Amino acid sequence: MGEHARLQDILTHLDQGLEDALARLMRFLEIPSISTDPAHAGDVRTAAEWLAQELRDLGFDTQVHDTPGHPMITARSPRGDARPLLFYGHYDVQPVDPLSLWDRPPFEPAIEDTPQGRVIRARGASDDKGQLMTFVEAFRAWKAVHGALPTDLILLLEGEEESGSPSLRPFLIEHADSLRADLAMICDTARYADGRPAITTQLRGLVGQEVVIHAADRDLHSGSFGGLAANPIMILAQALAALKDDTGRVTLPGFYDGVADLSPELARDWQALNFDAADYLSRVGLSQPIGERGRTALEMVWNQPTAEINGIAGGYAGAGFKTVLPATARAKVSFRLTGTQDPQAVRQAFQDHVRRFVPADCRVEFHDHGAGPASVMDISDPAFGQAKDALTQEWGQEAAYIGGGGSIPIAGDFKELLGMDSMLVGFARDDDRIHSPNEKYDVESFAKGARSWARILSALR
Repeated sequence: MGEHARLQDILTHLDQGLEDALARLMRFLEIPSISTDPAHAGDVRTAAEWLAQELRDLGFDTQVHDTPGHPMITARSPRGDARPLLFYGHYDVQPVDPLSLWDRPPFEPAIEDTPQGRVIRARGASDDKGQLMTFVEAFRAWKAVHGALPTDLILLLEGEEESGSPSLRPFLIEHADSLRADLAMICDTARYADGRPAITTQLRGLVGQEVVIHAADRDLHSGSFGGLAANPIMILAQALAALKDDTGRVTLPGFYDGVADLSPELARDWQALNFDAADYLSRVGLSQPIGERGRTALEMVWNQPTAEINGIAGGYAGAGFKTVLPATARAKVSFRLTGTQDPQAVRQAFQDHVRRFVPADCRVEFHDHGAGPASVMDISDPAFGQAKDALTQEWGQEAAYIGGGGSIPIAGDFKELLGMDSMLVGFARDDDRIHSPNEKYDVESFAKGARSWARILSALR
C-alpha cells in the first residue's frame, strides 16, 4: 500500500473514531488537575497516571517520574531510522475561580451546540488537554492502520506548566540524553486570528520584576509631612513613567541590544496576514493602537520588546478618603523580550533605573519573578515547509508562519539545554477563553488537529 493510501486510511480512521476520541477526552477533562493548588496534588497525579496508561495501551514505553512538584511523563516509541521527534504538552490546568461565572461545573465536561458549531466546554478543554490529545489520537490512528507506532518518537508531558514549571529545567538537565531529538513539537498555541492554520516561529521572552520602595517608618499625616517627607508612591510613579519616551521607546540603557528588525521574507508574510489592529482592539473595548512610532501592529505584538506595569499598590485605596503619605509603595513590572536580548541585562538595567529615583534616606528592594530569552526558530529546516504544506492541505487555506507575543519558556529550554528548535503548532482559537470561566475547544479544532498531526507525521517520517 502506498503512503498516500495509508494516510487516507489514517484520516478515515480518525473521522470514524471521533466520538470515541471525544469520550476519552471527556474522561481526561473530568480530572481537576490544578497544579498550583496543593489541595489538588492527588488529582494532578491521577491525571498523570490516566494519561500514562493511555500511552502504555498504545504501545509506548512509558514512565511517570516523581519530581519535587508534580509528575513528569516520558514515553518512547520503538527506535528506528526515522528523524527523532519530541512531542511536548502539559496535562495540568488553571484554577477555576470565580466559580460563579461558569455556566456549568468546570470539571463536568459537556459538548454544546453553539451558533459557531459544537464545542467542548470544560477547564483544560483548550489549554492544554484537548490540544495534547490531538497528537495522542493521531498516534492511535497511525498504529491502527500501520499495525505499529511511528518509530523514534519521544513524548514529554508536564504537570506544572500552569504553576511556573519549577521542576522542568532540572528534569531536562537530568534526562537530557534520553530526551534529546532533532526537533520538538509543541501543541500549546493557536491558529491565526482569522482561523487559518499557523506555525509559530518566534516567541517573546519574559522578565518579571517586583519593586518595593520604603520611605518613612510608618504612614504619615499628609498635612504634617506633605511637601517635606518623601512619598514612595510619587517616587515609584516617576521611575515607572520614565521607562518610555514620548515616541513609545523604552529608555533603559542597552535595552534594544539584540533586537533585530524583521527579515524581508517575514515582513512580506506578516503584511499578507492583513492584521486589523482596530478590529483586534475592539474585541476588548478599545480602538486606538499605541506603541512605538513607525512599527506595524504585528511588529509591536510579535517582534518588538515591551515594558509593562502589571500592578501598582501603596497607601490607602479603600472606601472614603485617608490623607496619608504611605510608608511603602510597590509595583510589578514585566518585559517581553525579542531577538537575543539578555534577560539578566534587562533586569539589571531596570533596577539601576529605579535606583536613580530613590532618595538617600529611602531604600528599594527587588523581587525577581522569572526570566527567559526569546525563541526564534530556524524555518530553513525542511520540516517547517513540510508541516506548513500538511496544514494547508488539511485546512484548505494556506498555513501561515506567525509570531507569538507571549512566552512559552519550554521552547527556550529545549534550545538552551537540549540544542533543538521547536515547531509550535496549535489549534486553539482566540475566543477559547483559556484561563477564564467557560473555557471551550471547538470539536472541529480537536478533530482537524488530530488529522493535521497525522499529515505532519506522514510528511516527516
